[in-house]
Amino acid sequence: EAGRHTGRTDLPLLPAGRRQAEQLSEILDPDDFGRVLSSPLLRARETCELAGFGARMEICEDLREWDYGDYEGLTTLEIRRQAPDWFLWRDGCPDGESPDQVAARADRVLQLVGRSPDEEHKPAILFAHGHSLRMLAARWIELAPVGGSRLALKPGALGVLGHERDVRVVDGWNVTTLG
Repeated sequence: EAGRHTGRTDLPLLPAGRRQAEQLSEILDPDDFGRVLSSPLLRARETCELAGFGARMEICEDLREWDYGDYEGLTTLEIRRQAPDWFLWRDGCPDGESPDQVAARADRVLQLVGRSPDEEHKPAILFAHGHSLRMLAARWIELAPVGGSRLALKPGALGVLGHERDVRVVDGWNVTTLG
């Protein structure tokens, strides 16, 4: 809510986030999904539970939010007072992660869900964080890590990744209803 970069800080959902997560349970049917993966951070786990997927949740370390290193807890404005030209998607964070490191984690998640043990071939559902999910979507459509900067994602919204013929596509982004 304050615009601080909180990658390692394990914060609970705010009341508005809890309401958004509960609303997901109204539009998502757990039976429609195979594998259920969540970041280990509390806010992602709470979202998963409130959305009705908690009983099937698997923790996936690679879904953690970006490690902001020395910039943990700072806003973009505060960071740019120290580094005026700083751009997360190009520069990463000192003593934190680079864009290539976050992209490598996203690639591992995509390999994992591509090998889903679900025999019915139901899609996976992932619960994670804004920057890590943006990177995941960029990697899904074969963009370089900086491509995630072009995929703003609102809190509590869904991103739907799919296929058109044999090509990976973003089917929906910032989705708040399905159907």
